[in-house]
Order: sequence, then C-alpha cells, then structure tokens
Amino acid sequence: MMELNNRVAIITGGSRGIGKSIAFSLAEKGVKVVINYNSSEAQAKKVVDDLNERGFEAMAIQANVANLEDAKSLVERTVEQFGRLDIIVNNAGITRDRTFKKLKEEDWHEVINVNLNSVYNTCTASLPHLTDSDNARIINISSIIGQSGGFGQTNYSAAKAGMIGFTKSFALELARTNITVNAICPGFIETDMLGEVPEEIKEQIKAKIPKKRFGTPEEIAKAVVYLCQDGEYITGQQINVNGGLYM
Repeated sequence: MMELNNRVAIITGGSRGIGKSIAFSLAEKGVKVVINYNSSEAQAKKVVDDLNERGFEAMAIQANVANLEDAKSLVERTVEQFGRLDIIVNNAGITRDRTFKKLKEEDWHEVINVNLNSVYNTCTASLPHLTDSDNARIINISSIIGQSGGFGQTNYSAAKAGMIGFTKSFALELARTNITVNAICPGFIETDMLGEVPEEIKEQIKAKIPKKRFGTPEEIAKAVVYLCQDGEYITGQQINVNGGLYM
C-alpha cells in the first residue's frame, strides 16, 4: 500500500463531475490536490474553497492542457507550490457529438486535442517530476465509448480509444520504473454530460445496463484511489466501472 498522505496530485478537468469527486476522494487520503480548469474558474475556486474549509490542501490552476506550453506551466506551478508531483489524473474531456456526415473539422480536432493530445502534453511535462517520486501514478480517464464505440461519437470514441492505446504502450515503457500507468473506463455516469441526454434516451440506456442504474462520480473516484493506494503491481490496465454494460 502506498502512503498517500502529503502526496501531490494534478486532476485535469477537476472543477466538476468526476474530476471534482476524484479531488475530494484523494484529499480525504491526505493528498494535496491541484484542480486544473480551462474556463470554469468559479467552479474550480468553489471546489478549492470547499476542500480548504475541510482542512485539505488544494489550489486551482487555469491551463488549457490541449496546449503543451499550458500543460508545462501547470506542472511547473504545481511543483513550485508543493515541491513535488506524484499523481497525474488525466480527466479533461469534452464532447462534440454529431454523425460523421455532419461532423465539422473543428469538431474533430477540438475533441482530439482536449481528450487525447492533452494526455501527451501532461505526461511530457510531468514525467521528470514523476520519476523523482518514489511511487508515482498516471491515471487516464477514458470511457466505455473508447471500447465499444458510440453512435455520433467518432471523434470522442477515437480520442478515448487512443487514451487506452497510449496507456498500454506508456505502461510498457515505464514498467521498470516507479511509475504505473492505467486507464479507467467509466460507463454512463451521473454527470453534467449525461444530463444533456434526453430522458427517453437515458431510460433506453439504463435498460441495457445489467445493474439497471447509472454510476456515480464517487464510484469512479474510488477506482482512482484504489490504483493510487494499492495499485503498485497494476499497470497497463483498463479498469471498467460500467455496471456490466461492457465486459
């Protein structure tokens, strides 16, 4: 078991939903958390205020992690503040759902940049500092859609599948080091993203889930904590938290 107290984690897209739950769950284990956001400043600061009020150490840093220089700045400011970096949770993600015939070039590139290229950017920026840690973790929040595909989601599916391939290859390269690399693949989780789906469609989705309900952000966060705390011999894996929808 890795002692998490006083470890330092960056959670990209950490101002709401899954990212917010991950931040709280890690903080409760004593991790100092950096809430990365791009445009949700008020939400990010609210998360930090809530964490600080509970006695946890946290800060918010604005950075568009789809941009390499922003990702480097995010990591540098984190290390300047806390003196180390042990955990990267690549959670930043957007959707631009359209059938391929209606998909615009900017829809493709924006989703690939935010969901996939950001993983390259944060890993490039953080690797020297993670190497200095005695037990580091890279956790990529992929999706069931990266495994099974999704109608009207060629861009999102490609990005999330790319995260899985990246995870496996990077895990092989780092297997002899102190760094593990894993992906978590959530199913349909009760977040703002799911909230945009019409109720009729949500009921159709729920009917296909063996557990007959949607997951919660807290259930994804539990998987992150498990990998951070007990996952020393787990690397290159896809951890499916999907209620049995994809096996």
